[in-house]
Amino acid sequence: MASSTDPLLIARIGKPHGLRGEVTVQTHTDDPETRYVPGAVFDTEAKPGTGVPRSLTLTTARLHRQIWLLGFAEIPDRTGAESLRGTQLFLDLDTVEQPENDEDDGWYEHDLVGLTVHDPAGAVLGEVTGLVIGAVQDLLEVRLTNRREVLVPFVEAIVTEVDIEAGHVVVDAPAGLFDLDES
Repeated sequence: MASSTDPLLIARIGKPHGLRGEVTVQTHTDDPETRYVPGAVFDTEAKPGTGVPRSLTLTTARLHRQIWLLGFAEIPDRTGAESLRGTQLFLDLDTVEQPENDEDDGWYEHDLVGLTVHDPAGAVLGEVTGLVIGAVQDLLEVRLTNRREVLVPFVEAIVTEVDIEAGHVVVDAPAGLFDLDES
C-alpha cells in the first residue's frame, strides 16, 4: 500500500486547446476546484525524450464544456502544449493543505490498492489491485483468490465497508457478480 507521502496523481494531459498553450486534462481528483489553483506546482511524469519540464506551474484553469483546460507558466504556445500530451501531473501531499474534515467519504487509489477484500461473513475474496474512475461510478479492480480479475461497482450497496487502518474492504456482492466474465 502506498504511503501518505507518495505523490498524488491529479490529472493526465490530453490535447492542446487554442494557441496560447492551454491543454485539456483527464481529471483524477475528486476536487479539481481546490487542486487547479493558479500558482500550484505539479510534478510531471512523461515519456523520456519529450522535453517536458520536471514541474509545471499552473497559471490558468477553467471548465469548458465539462472539460478542464489548464495553462502553465512554462508552456507559452500550442507547440509546447502538444509536447505535454500524455504527461501525468502529480501533487506532493506533504506540500498540499489537506482538508480538516476527516469524515470525507472519498478514497484515493493508493489508499485502496493492496487492501484485502472480504465478504460480509469475513471470508477472504481477494485483493484490491486498482480503482477505475468512471463518469457515472467508480469501479474497484479486484484480483480474486483464484487469480481472476473482476470489476466491482464502488457503491455503498456493494462495498459496504472500507477500513484503511484494518487493511480491508467488505464486498457484499450480488449473486453472479463474480461470474459475469467467467467462460
